[in-house]
Amino acid sequence: MTNRNHVLTTGEYYHIYNRGNSKQNIFLDTQDYIIFQQLLYLMNMERRIALRDVTGSVYSYERTTPLVSIGAYCLMPNHVHILVKQIGNGGISKYTQKLFTAYAMYFNKKYIRSGGLFEGVFKSKHVTNDLYLQYLFAYIHLNPIKIHNVSWKEDIKRGKKVNPNHALLYPFSSILDYLDQERIESRILKKSDFPFSFKDSKEMMRNILSWFRHPNFT
Repeated sequence: MTNRNHVLTTGEYYHIYNRGNSKQNIFLDTQDYIIFQQLLYLMNMERRIALRDVTGSVYSYERTTPLVSIGAYCLMPNHVHILVKQIGNGGISKYTQKLFTAYAMYFNKKYIRSGGLFEGVFKSKHVTNDLYLQYLFAYIHLNPIKIHNVSWKEDIKRGKKVNPNHALLYPFSSILDYLDQERIESRILKKSDFPFSFKDSKEMMRNILSWFRHPNFT
């Protein structure tokens, strides 16, 4: 089951998220994060395919028509965030089913376990305006601060100093792809499908840090 009370509409933007059953960790080592990033790219097409069927770099694989456009993502120890635009009818549902099923199969085989890995199919929030879209862009990319400081938002409200570098240097989100770093994982994204009004990486950074300093950021 999902928490959706809205229809997933083609051409609209959505914040997709999911977490491990009983909040269990779904990434136990670096390889797990890397595999999920590869699946973010590879599962985004109508054609059915498995990682084992790909020879060479996953990111060099020529996909068929993508199901969604991805504008941002972040992989946390026990949950994931993905900011998407639906391209075709049913695109988000098809994509997330393929993505989470493929990763659960990989995880269960690697760690010799059975049963569901995720709490549910997926959850989603409809992005209804550009301000909310930019808020989510910052929220998703600032998530990794929680790995080192669970109470960082409360600390900011109390006037305590919090270092955002844990998020801004995090390799398992799309933040580095917006900081003009050349890496193969940038192929996961389709930035041109998102109306982010950043002139360059410096302006993007200012936008994220403005949300970071906002006392009501949640």
